[in-house]
Amino acid sequence: MADLSVNLNAVAYLRNRRDLPWPSVIDAARLSLGAGASGLTVHPRPDERHIRRTDVFELVELLRDEWPGRELNIEGYPDERFLKLCEVARPDQVTLVPDDPQQSTSDHGWDIGTHGKMLAETIERLQGSSLRVALFIDADPAVPAMAAEVGADRVEMYTGPYGNPNGRTEEELARLVATAQACRKAGLRAARGGAGLGINAGHDLTLDNLPALIKAIPDLDECSIGHSLTADALKYGFAEAVRRYVGVLTV
Repeated sequence: MADLSVNLNAVAYLRNRRDLPWPSVIDAARLSLGAGASGLTVHPRPDERHIRRTDVFELVELLRDEWPGRELNIEGYPDERFLKLCEVARPDQVTLVPDDPQQSTSDHGWDIGTHGKMLAETIERLQGSSLRVALFIDADPAVPAMAAEVGADRVEMYTGPYGNPNGRTEEELARLVATAQACRKAGLRAARGGAGLGINAGHDLTLDNLPALIKAIPDLDECSIGHSLTADALKYGFAEAVRRYVGVLTV
């Protein structure tokens, strides 16, 4: 059973097309949590083209006042501005991604061999504020041990190639499974709620491709889903779309 963290970037991106306050990120967050989501994910980029700094603190307030026990995950590239935002907002989880500021979305994991020293220092700094830290990684069984070596609490496996409808789905699923197995074989995977390297997943996950992923990796901790969930919300309504994803993840 995996938790659902609803990524609200697509909602914010739609709002920002006009100088208007709707669709409301807070309303979407409240609907998501009311429909059973375990948490919320945001990726505030420097140009604030979707999630704004003000959104982050409004979500912190919402979770504190109305939904204690649900989680906020902030993801982004660990420049000084981002790190200070995390230290002030104090989310439950920080997911470090190797994005260029101009990227439309995350599309590759960390090269930990090249950036290991910086990542280790960054993780230590964030953990000093009692923040759980995940590293965004490609599906590669050689990577989990390196993620643990630099001190990560979790990884988030990039599932874009698996979710690509024109990709080699079976090959990509096998790669994700091997990466998850590498966590366990290295002795890094702990029971839910314990210490060790947890396994998250995200990108291009849908109601159609999630069941096979959950069946193949039943001990996933969390899936972060935004684009496809928001697209499905146009058909089913936001709350119903969330309920459908929760239903798939908790089978």
